Amino acid sequence: MKKAIIAGAIHGFLAVALGAFGAHALEDILDDYSAGIWDTAIQYQMFHAVGLILIGILMRVLGESKQLVWASRLMHAGIYFFAGSLLVLALTGIGVLGAITPIGGVLFLAGWALIVVATVKSST
Repeated sequence: MKKAIIAGAIHGFLAVALGAFGAHALEDILDDYSAGIWDTAIQYQMFHAVGLILIGILMRVLGESKQLVWASRLMHAGIYFFAGSLLVLALTGIGVLGAITPIGGVLFLAGWALIVVATVKSST
């Protein structure tokens, strides 16, 4: 419960910091295409940081089910695969990194699906 909320808060903090870094320190380095990739990474990191906090709250309300524990793990990993690969892609231009991004997307989808399963299975 606390781990999910703490992870969400850390990822939220990092999303704000990396967003500001991209907007200011990298504005003369990134072209428009790469800046768009950077922004997408930050946006999805923040969405899923909030998702992690939601999972932590649901663990308090519904109990720490296996599904919620796994949803937290999958969202956390999804941030690294999805946002992480996009951030590195934006900085380096290494196109093969774009092949890693969908793995993060699948991890996000699985995490959200597990929230649904946990909610349906709960007795609350």
